[in-house]
Amino acid sequence: MPDQVEQALRSLERQLAGRVSRPGKDGYAAATAIWAKPVGRMPRAVVHCRTTEDVQLSIGIARDYGLPLSVRAGGHDWASRALCTGVVIDLSRMNGVVIEVDRRSALISSGARASDVARVTGPLSLAAVTGSVGAVGMAGLTLGGGYGPLIGRFGLALDNLLAAEVVLADGRVVVADDANEAELFWALRGGGGNFGVVTAMRHRLHELPSVRSGVLVYPFCEARAVLERCADIAAGAPRELTVQVGCVAGLNGPPLVLIVPTWCGLATVGETRTEPFLRLGTLLSGALTTTSYQTAMSAFDVYLVDGQRTFMETSWLPALDSDSTDAFIGTIAAAVSPGCAIFTHEFKGAATKVTAESTAFGLRREHVLVEILAAFADPAGEAAEERHRQWARAARQALADKALPGGYPNLLVADDAERVANSYGPNAQRLMATKRHYDPGNVFCSAIPLPVGG
Repeated sequence: MPDQVEQALRSLERQLAGRVSRPGKDGYAAATAIWAKPVGRMPRAVVHCRTTEDVQLSIGIARDYGLPLSVRAGGHDWASRALCTGVVIDLSRMNGVVIEVDRRSALISSGARASDVARVTGPLSLAAVTGSVGAVGMAGLTLGGGYGPLIGRFGLALDNLLAAEVVLADGRVVVADDANEAELFWALRGGGGNFGVVTAMRHRLHELPSVRSGVLVYPFCEARAVLERCADIAAGAPRELTVQVGCVAGLNGPPLVLIVPTWCGLATVGETRTEPFLRLGTLLSGALTTTSYQTAMSAFDVYLVDGQRTFMETSWLPALDSDSTDAFIGTIAAAVSPGCAIFTHEFKGAATKVTAESTAFGLRREHVLVEILAAFADPAGEAAEERHRQWARAARQALADKALPGGYPNLLVADDAERVANSYGPNAQRLMATKRHYDPGNVFCSAIPLPVGG
């Protein structure tokens, strides 16, 4: 078997000269330095793909020699699914963004991050639907869902996916859309990268000259009042207004509450709609400004630290209420390090108008996504690792009585089979049938989790 592996890797190096990195070679360290520091065995090789043909060749060799295969695009997945012990298809160099002549859509290569897209669309007063962090890859975000500040007006990122070029396990290249490979297109929108390697996507674009947004910081001692007042405003807000809430452990002091409203409607009423968020309590810092969507997307950049050990948990809540507020406060008060945080994302408006059976994404009612994050510098020792893991689990458990079944698949892991199945709801069996049809050998097993069986 070792000889077979070496034979496979040498075949890759011969056919893709200068595009294959092995441990100790140029390019390998950069390609494996993803957001959440990986643990355990590292990849045998990274293929720095530049074309769809490079991807085809990499899949074929990994498949034929039985090597594990994974895909690295943005590299922002907390569970390090971008890496595997075999061959990593690195798409980061395939990051082009081309706006179509009619300005209604853009062709986005799958190595592009949200910030790459915004740099091209922003100067034209256009926007693709992205998440709230520019460093996140557009492909992983879109294929798993894509919550973000534009969700109320324009839906999930996957609701704005118009077509995808996909390299399948058998090497074929297909274009999936509503008219071609329709079942694959249905599955890609929510089922992640489980069916093939998406090399390019066509995304719908929207006219968006500006947004009004900002990060408002309030003291943790006022958390209950601030969060409840914020929830009251958000409950009656129009679809153009979304609010993200954060409770974070303080770096050199007490915890803090972050409130991030974003108005994406008419600029003339943006100030009126967002001004109440400035009066939730004693404002420590922050302001709301009318700015480009590209600039607003960079608001969380200061909070992102690459290369840390990371644990994440997630819950879906029907809404933010006093019970969930109490759970947030108690959880952050018990934080085990400054890397502990809770963030929320709204699901409302346009995202709820899509029927559950239209895409593989399983939950189409109004709700709030909760991200629970525990990150710390490595090496910190096994004891520190266990403290952070248990803190994240306890935080999710504190919300269990209020949570909806399942959770956001982009944040789940496969060993939570019941939650994974519940996440796709009535779409679970159809999703697995599609998986068996397009990837019967489970070549693409390093993606977000799918239901077992079905």
